[in-house]
Amino acid sequence: MQFTQKSREHIDSCRFCWMCHHVCPIGNATGLERNTARARALGLSLVARNAVEYSEDIINNVYECSLCGGCMTDCVTGWDPVMFVKEARLGAALDGKLPDYVMKMIENVQKKGNIYGANLGKALSDKIKTLKKSDTLLFLGADARYKLPKCAIEAIDLLKKLGVSFTVLENEPDSGYAMDFLVSASAETKEIAEKCASTLSGFKTVICYDPQDAKIMKREYKEWGIKVKADVVTFTEFLAKTLKKQKIKNSKFVFTPQDSALLARDLEETEPIREILSKIGTVSEMLLNGKYTMLAGNLIMNEYMPEVMEKVAKNRWENAKNMDTKILVTENPAEYILLKKTKPAGIELLTLEEAVSKCL
Repeated sequence: MQFTQKSREHIDSCRFCWMCHHVCPIGNATGLERNTARARALGLSLVARNAVEYSEDIINNVYECSLCGGCMTDCVTGWDPVMFVKEARLGAALDGKLPDYVMKMIENVQKKGNIYGANLGKALSDKIKTLKKSDTLLFLGADARYKLPKCAIEAIDLLKKLGVSFTVLENEPDSGYAMDFLVSASAETKEIAEKCASTLSGFKTVICYDPQDAKIMKREYKEWGIKVKADVVTFTEFLAKTLKKQKIKNSKFVFTPQDSALLARDLEETEPIREILSKIGTVSEMLLNGKYTMLAGNLIMNEYMPEVMEKVAKNRWENAKNMDTKILVTENPAEYILLKKTKPAGIELLTLEEAVSKCL
């Protein structure tokens, strides 16, 4: 495959040192050197030099990266493994070498509009139908709509309880995040993004419940020249501003935030969740927090690496237990699902809306 000059520079400039070795959630979960950014850069450097073929094994290794950006926080030289990994995925697509498990998800997007090939459940559909038209849209995202409808309903109920006027689309378009994760900025990815942007432009404000949708709308859309007329805000940011106007008695609960890497690193948003939890209780931090947060799970990767994702979530629980966490609060549907599956006894797990509702 052919890399762009910029990616080649980043691959060639990687010193294959050990600075990022300890912060990779996948490498920590598998214990395999191949799952570290260092080893992946080494393999792709050989491909870039035409020293080895862009083989099935190397391509599978490219898809063993969560794109969480943890490696970038500790890279003293400032190189960007996420950038060249995404380009390597695009190259696999252009070369017709995508793994079967990736092709299956892409086919689901084409047929069903989401990578899971799922239909909207009746409970969430009925809840959406109760909402009136508004110039404010709550964009739920694929993970919440098809994998976590219970929490999507709870988010809707919380905003209604707080007096927010908003609506939710029953036929919500795909944001393009999953395709960007799988094959980067392909023509198909941009086409999906453009259709979504066109729909969003009919609203004044778009509240992204899922950090992954906020990330692609606020960052990638701009890079691709796709304009959204609406003001796009994260659910966490919107909730923090809304709660400032509310009189809430501070509880005695001690909350520990599980920062979403998509918010903390990609969008540099770390304060809203702390503002919310400080208003309703007390904040107790984990050692790895803010931009140094550790990934707790990825539902796209869970489709083809479920055992590894379970281990990733368990490792994050170990981090929480080491800091004597009482209540862990998530702001990412994917992480909530995988943390819920692996939750140890003695620690409570809440979504952000559950934490707020608990204290209202």
